[in-house]
Amino acid sequence: MVHVTIDHQAYELPGGRSVLDALRQARIHVPTLCHDERLADVGVCRTCLVTVAGVAKPVPACITPLTDGMEIETTGAAEQARHWIARMLGHRHHAESRDRSHPYIVVDMARCIDCLRCVRICGELQGQFVWRIRGRGTETRIEPDGPTLRDSSCVGCGACADTCPTGAIEDRSNRSSTRPRQWTRTTCPYCGVGCELDVGTSDGRMMSIRPVLDAPVSKGHLCVKGRYAFEYVSAADRITEPMVRDGARWRPVSWNEAYDFVIERLRQVIASHGPDSVGILGSARATNEDNYVAQKLARAAIGTNNVDCCARVCHAPSAAGLKRMLGTGFATGSYDDIEIAKTILICGANPTENHPIVGERVKQAVFRGARLIVIDPRRTELADLADTHLAISPGTNVPLLNAIAHTLVTERLCNLEFIERRVASFDAFREFIAQWPADRAAAVCGVPAADIRRAARLYAGGPTLSLHGLGLTEHVQGTDGVMALINLALLTGNVGKPGAGINPLRGQNNVQGASHMGCDPALLPGSIVLDDGRAAFEEGWGVPLPVRKGLNALQMLDAATDGRMKALWVIGWDVLLTNPNLTATSRALRSLDLVIVQDMFLTETAREYGSVFLPACSSFEKDGTFMNAERRIQRVRAALRPAASSKPDWQILCEVARGLGGHGFDFADAEAIWSEVRQLCPDGRGMSYRQLESGGLQWPCPADDHPGTPRLHVDGFAGGPRAALQAVDYRPGSEAVSDLYPFQLMTGRCLYQFNAGTMTARTPNQELRPSDVLDMSQDDARESGFCDGERVRVVSRYGSAVLPLRVNATIGRGQLFATFHTPDLRINTLTGPYRDPVTDTPQYKLTAARVEQIVIPGDRKAV
Repeated sequence: MVHVTIDHQAYELPGGRSVLDALRQARIHVPTLCHDERLADVGVCRTCLVTVAGVAKPVPACITPLTDGMEIETTGAAEQARHWIARMLGHRHHAESRDRSHPYIVVDMARCIDCLRCVRICGELQGQFVWRIRGRGTETRIEPDGPTLRDSSCVGCGACADTCPTGAIEDRSNRSSTRPRQWTRTTCPYCGVGCELDVGTSDGRMMSIRPVLDAPVSKGHLCVKGRYAFEYVSAADRITEPMVRDGARWRPVSWNEAYDFVIERLRQVIASHGPDSVGILGSARATNEDNYVAQKLARAAIGTNNVDCCARVCHAPSAAGLKRMLGTGFATGSYDDIEIAKTILICGANPTENHPIVGERVKQAVFRGARLIVIDPRRTELADLADTHLAISPGTNVPLLNAIAHTLVTERLCNLEFIERRVASFDAFREFIAQWPADRAAAVCGVPAADIRRAARLYAGGPTLSLHGLGLTEHVQGTDGVMALINLALLTGNVGKPGAGINPLRGQNNVQGASHMGCDPALLPGSIVLDDGRAAFEEGWGVPLPVRKGLNALQMLDAATDGRMKALWVIGWDVLLTNPNLTATSRALRSLDLVIVQDMFLTETAREYGSVFLPACSSFEKDGTFMNAERRIQRVRAALRPAASSKPDWQILCEVARGLGGHGFDFADAEAIWSEVRQLCPDGRGMSYRQLESGGLQWPCPADDHPGTPRLHVDGFAGGPRAALQAVDYRPGSEAVSDLYPFQLMTGRCLYQFNAGTMTARTPNQELRPSDVLDMSQDDARESGFCDGERVRVVSRYGSAVLPLRVNATIGRGQLFATFHTPDLRINTLTGPYRDPVTDTPQYKLTAARVEQIVIPGDRKAV
């Protein structure tokens, strides 16, 4: 503590801070035009000038350290100096320079005072460096790095608009005559990072979103989707009334009619074919409370374990691999380990596009000196920054990771002390891994052996944090790949300590929570294995649980094709559009007697095969919780009333459950559901809504006085003190290229769109990414005679699709990449039937394909 005097008043304050911090703690206001809590202070604007006894001239409070005995004055000469600075700033004049090219951000540099906050926040927070300083002195001007903001390297995060003190850079929504009257803190509905939002509303409409400065995950930052892409909530084609299909048309009905239809049809199916002829698919976009009720409906009211969610088609291999080796299927650490790690390994993930806030945190860590290894066929933004980029051939993760393990073992880079205490099967693993030297893996993966060995040496220089995505899991060896990655952490002791761990980057806002709440045929809420939790849940619910093994999402569709499944309830998931092998998915859905779709929009699944449509409200219109990829449970709060007749998912599910004769579905609100979750799940008992109020808590949190668990496996593993290394051998898949199908096609997401485009395609993000494209290398395009922008036909063994070609330097020769956000293009017509044998997760990341030109009849030229 230091003792200081401010305006003749004595204070005792913490040391190691600035004079500005002291003034704020003393509640004394001085202006701060260049100050932002998220940035290092630079004292450019000088509007926070104060006088300090013994110092000849006024000093900027923001960059002056607070010292013991300091005498500070904010009035008198200091106040006069600040007034003079303000007048000087007011007389600055920049030439007219308006830029309205961007759909979300308006630029008017006539208002600029050269505080440089936009320049600094773009570099220090986002790591994009869009804003450039041109000229010097009175000729200074700030411009984007392109002719317009739209045509620059801007990624639309809005940080510059958020920090600008004058409106020189401003959200377009701020130009509206109606400003927000209320602000509601909630959690983002997009990816699994779990950023917190402040939602501004007025007269029942969303007006704007701003970042939460004290959010533990996003730390005052947002991406283009989280900050701006919310207009889907009021989209003109949103469905807000229940509907029943009547032949070729949809007929609006009342809620009572809809409930009667669903209940009666389900009763008929159950009576004729048994409860296991019904399946329920929970939603990664719905809350924990919604998903808890969905699986309770399946098990306690219908009597089946046929319940799953879209974790099945993405990170089920992560959960399976982590659970098998470490005892729990969760990320082992926290996002805050990014700032602690000395080395970061990114395997099969593109965070700056798909998990932008995590991506920017990784970028900043690299700028501060962290070493970076990227394993990805494409040269992503982070691959450009990496110390080592291992551009593997798709589907060869296992041999590559085995070769890294081989190098760790043979070059004696392992942590033998950790292995002695906490690792089993080392001798057997050492014998197995001897067959995977870097030279052998190089021939399989297409990566130089020297680069593999260099990556191993970097990895050993920990603490090392591994972040992985669907490029690791969406393969026929998805679970094997995850286990091979865990082997590296066990060999080097990179588990259970700061800056280390194995962290899957989950794709959707609550995909972790949906499966954790029991939307998994083998798990009860809390990720409790069905047989382990049977007695407690039967007592809590007052009904016996079904004993027959449940089907997962892919098995449900197989069963529908075979005639064993008759009814499917799909919540917030466009199965037809996003599942692989669209032709087979269509065949399965067509075979069902009843398809219940519960969503906000008429999805392709509903449009083609739905029997009844139940309109759900958005996450901005209900209360609840989400669980992000680092196991953090955070509050979701209603900023709006449900649109028209739409309802929270849990209310819809409870009404039907009661109609089917189910008991225990009389919940008053979302908090009552969460209280039941906490009662039945010992590891969540310390997570009341009150305790989750600010920033949430990380699971497990077993008691009210527990702080949550930032890091798992600190002293041991769920199954005991040791974790066993796994001998994971390489099994080449069946999806091989040939003369007829010479390219390796990968599919995935992009920055501006999200999954099936259900939400983002109904916002101005559509202007930033109007269509899916097929990325091809320049060499392949030139040799094939293709031009950038021309429409081409992609053909696989399973179907074809037509879409624009984009010549892209990030793509390797012989490879293709396409997103799947545009419904009309039906990209998943191309993907095939192959699955990970452990989890049934489809192989989206490798499909053999060819590319054909499209010729207009009568014209020999390609278009």
